[in-house]
Amino acid sequence: MNKTAKSIIGLSAAVVVLGGGLAALMLTEPKENENTDSSVSSSEESSVAEGSGIVLIQDEKATEAGSTVKEVTVKNADGTLHVVMDKAPTDESAATYTLDGYKDIPLNSSLVSTLANNAVNMTSSAIVDENGENPAKFGLDNPQAEIEVKFQTGTVKKFMVGDKAPANSETYVMIDGENTIYTVSDSYVANYRKVLNDFIDTVILEEPPEDSYPKINSLKIEREDIDYDILLEYDKSSDDSEYSGGTSASHVMVEPTDAYLTVERSESITNGMFGLQAEGIYSVHCKDSDIAEAGLKEPFCTVTMDCDDGNKYTLLLSEPFTDENNKKCCYAMFDDGNIIYIVDTENAKWCTVMPIDIASRIMIGSYVWNITDLSVKCSDGTSEEFVIKPKDENADNTKASDFDVTRNNNAFDSERYRQFYSFLISAAAEEFALGEKIPDSEPLVTVEYSDSYTKKKTKIEFYEYSNLTALIAINGESKYFCAKSYVDTLLENVGRIETGEEYIKTWK
Repeated sequence: MNKTAKSIIGLSAAVVVLGGGLAALMLTEPKENENTDSSVSSSEESSVAEGSGIVLIQDEKATEAGSTVKEVTVKNADGTLHVVMDKAPTDESAATYTLDGYKDIPLNSSLVSTLANNAVNMTSSAIVDENGENPAKFGLDNPQAEIEVKFQTGTVKKFMVGDKAPANSETYVMIDGENTIYTVSDSYVANYRKVLNDFIDTVILEEPPEDSYPKINSLKIEREDIDYDILLEYDKSSDDSEYSGGTSASHVMVEPTDAYLTVERSESITNGMFGLQAEGIYSVHCKDSDIAEAGLKEPFCTVTMDCDDGNKYTLLLSEPFTDENNKKCCYAMFDDGNIIYIVDTENAKWCTVMPIDIASRIMIGSYVWNITDLSVKCSDGTSEEFVIKPKDENADNTKASDFDVTRNNNAFDSERYRQFYSFLISAAAEEFALGEKIPDSEPLVTVEYSDSYTKKKTKIEFYEYSNLTALIAINGESKYFCAKSYVDTLLENVGRIETGEEYIKTWK
């Protein structure tokens, strides 16, 4: 031990003796003088701090410019980690480190670098045994970790990490070749107890910067528990600032059926692969046997994301399981990867999502003034036909007064037409009716319209399915179920077009 440290110990010992004498005197003082007990705690704090602030790992060959750690070897109960310099220090930045043998693995470089940096920054909290006669008492006969630090100068230093001390956040440490046992803050040595998996970056796919975020052309979900694929594609109309139809989602569903998407529910599906966070690591440098054991040789779910920057990602997911914390998880890996992750299914929603979960309830997404013609035919024989034309083809037409509307070849109030259309598009789908047989009966209501923006003509038929439910077919294909009360209200409102009565806006 150096002379400075010994002087500190001697001085502290003298303070302890004095403090003990003061404490004895204080016991004889009257009760009203108890506030002077602070002198006792002050003396006790001095004794706890014996040997505080000593730099434990030093490079004696260091020049005035200092020295840099070249490599670190950490041995603990899990095995051996060999830390090597990844990037040499510069005037602007410190050295960075990686793990030898795992350069092909996405590591948490900041955490790995602590294995080098913490060693050279470590200072003592106190000296607990100057002679180190009983290292077993401090867990240093069979240490939790043994660390060897090699500097670029050639200096080699070793130290051992023992048990945690009774004091909060303190750990016993011993320097190789010295007898003194110290306590240090646990923040210096906690990472030497960690296992390999703790140093692997748990972000499965890094989220790109906002200014270089790619456009996701498509995202496809193939799953064992459903007999169709879910395919979402980029909606090119979302690039058109003048288009007001659809929803604000940038993607639409094209399989198993055409449908608009809701932003709040679909974004974690379309964009969720970027920034996907794992709960833990199942296997590193995984072998075929690891892949099979994780259920990824024949994955339960395959998610394919195709981006406009040329990158294509295929994520394999196992069937969900419940972990020891009663959390629903699954195993995950990229099809060309060498790491199997453990992922919370709340983050990997592709395992459980159903089409209706992300689909918008909007069945008619056309903007009111993009409609050029609209007809409504009811089972009771009532029919209405509207033709809508802008008054000025070259103007920016956005309101009812900008359009001429005819009803059954007669002029009609454009605002009243807009109100009817507003009710018409308020129909909310409750569930998909994929594969459902269309009833043989005549539809209760048939709506047909043409959209000048999409250049498409759409036919929507409402059929009675049960006392409470109607089935909706779009262009001859069963699509949705909705409340029959909406269809009943629609029939009533069609009748009110003729009478001029105010349209009913609600239904049960």
